[in-house]
Amino acid sequence: MSIGVTANPDGAWTAQAARNFLRDLGERAEGFTVLLRDRGGQFTEAFDAVLAGAGIEVVTTPPRCPRANAYAERWIRTLRAELTTGCWILGERHPRRVLAEYLRHHNEHRPHRGRDLAPPRPPAEIIDPAAERRIRRTPILGGPINEYERAAQTANLAPA
Repeated sequence: MSIGVTANPDGAWTAQAARNFLRDLGERAEGFTVLLRDRGGQFTEAFDAVLAGAGIEVVTTPPRCPRANAYAERWIRTLRAELTTGCWILGERHPRRVLAEYLRHHNEHRPHRGRDLAPPRPPAEIIDPAAERRIRRTPILGGPINEYERAAQTANLAPA
């Protein structure tokens, strides 16, 4: 999935980002029916039209109600707490790489409370932490985040 990053998002850029997002979703876009957005100036009629064309209803938050967009605000808080802690952004291409790596981690490995501590796209094998096997730690983004998985087991090949 491509990640759009810009310092100054305008209406045209945001509408194109919506097109790119829908293209990346492919057939999975049919599972989305509503998009909740705030009243930012970068969300123009063109942005709403792109989503409406895909059958997604755009709902705008009420004016002067910052808590109405709680899911997006929580996501931003998560990014700030987990991603920017101990991570220096270097140049303009670096945020794309950092966000892509974090999104992969967030969707495939990070436990989510609303999903009974399972990630949205869990690995094929669910690891039982009680099993007496070695666990391998993989640092993400240089170490502020870690992923854990079962280490490969070696067979005992000693002659009988």
